[in-house]
Amino acid sequence: MPSLSPATAAVRRAVRTALAALPSPPDAVVVALSGGADSLALAAATAFEARAAGIAVHSVTVDHGLQDGSDRVAADAAAAATALGITARVHSVDVTPTGDGPEADARAARYAALREAARAEGAPVLLGHTLDDQAETVLLGLARGSGAGSLQGMAPVRADDDGTVWIRPLLSVRRETTREACAAEGLAPWDDPHNADPRYMRVRVRERVLPVLEAELGPGIAEALARTAEQLREDAEAFDEMIHETIEDIVEHAEAGISVSAAALAANPAALRNRIIRLVVQSEFGVALTRTQTVEVARLVTDWSGQGPIDLPGCTAARVGGRIVFAAR
Repeated sequence: MPSLSPATAAVRRAVRTALAALPSPPDAVVVALSGGADSLALAAATAFEARAAGIAVHSVTVDHGLQDGSDRVAADAAAAATALGITARVHSVDVTPTGDGPEADARAARYAALREAARAEGAPVLLGHTLDDQAETVLLGLARGSGAGSLQGMAPVRADDDGTVWIRPLLSVRRETTREACAAEGLAPWDDPHNADPRYMRVRVRERVLPVLEAELGPGIAEALARTAEQLREDAEAFDEMIHETIEDIVEHAEAGISVSAAALAANPAALRNRIIRLVVQSEFGVALTRTQTVEVARLVTDWSGQGPIDLPGCTAARVGGRIVFAAR
C-alpha cells in the first residue's frame, strides 16, 4: 500500500480539524469547486474525511461564462468531483456589471450561487482559500489603508445573517501544498488564466510584491502576515464584545433612526468610540463608514461647536442636545 504523501496528510488534517471545530457535526457540506488546485485538493480531502464521519458531500462549480470554454472547465471539475464520490453540480450564472469591477461582480454572482446551494442542502460551504490567499488579503487591506478590520483577513468560519456558514479549512495550508496534494492523488487541476493576469491587483501582490518581501526580508513573510490576521481577529472579537455591552446602555431608538449618548461616547477611548459609531451605522442602515466619515461624526462628540448635520451614505448624523442622532435620508 503506497504511503500517504505529507501534502495530502496536511490537507486532510486541516479539513478534519475544521469539521471537528463546528458546534455539531453537519449532515452535509458543500464544497466550492473551481477546478483549481486549492479547491480540488479541498474536495478530495473533504470526500475522504466526510466518508468516515458519515457526512454527505456536494460540490458546486460556478460557470461565470466570462471565458471561452468555461463550460468545459466547469464540466471537468464536476467530473473530477464525481470520481471522488461527491455529488457534483454545475451552476451557470449571469454576471451583472455593478461598477465595482469584473472581479467583484463575478465574486458576487458566485457567492449568490453558493448561498443558494447551502440553503438547499442545509449545509455549510467549504472554501479553498489558503494561507497564501490570507497573506495577499492582508497586504491588500494594508494598501487600502482601511484599518484593522481589513487586516484581519478572511475568517476561518463566518456565519451570515441568513444562516449561511462559510468555512475556510485551508488557511493554515500553503498553496504549494495543495498542488503537491493534487499531484500525489493523480488529480489534474485547472489553471485559471485570470490568476496570472497582472491587471488584477491581487495577482500583482502574488507575483511581484510577496516574492520581493520574501527576497528582501527573508522567508516566512506569508506566515507572518497570516499570524497578524489571526491576532487582529482575536483583538476585534474582544472589542466587539465590549462594544455590544456598551451599546445596550447608550443607544436608543429615535424617529427614523437611532441615537447615541454623546457623553457616553466621549467617556470611551477613541478606538472604542469610533467602533461604536461604525457599528451603529452599519447595523441600522447597512452602510460601512470610511475612516474620514467616522472621524467627522466623532467630532460631534469631541469637538462640538454647533456644526450642523453630517451627510453620510444612507443617513445623516447630527447632535441634538446631549445625543448623536442618526436618521435615514
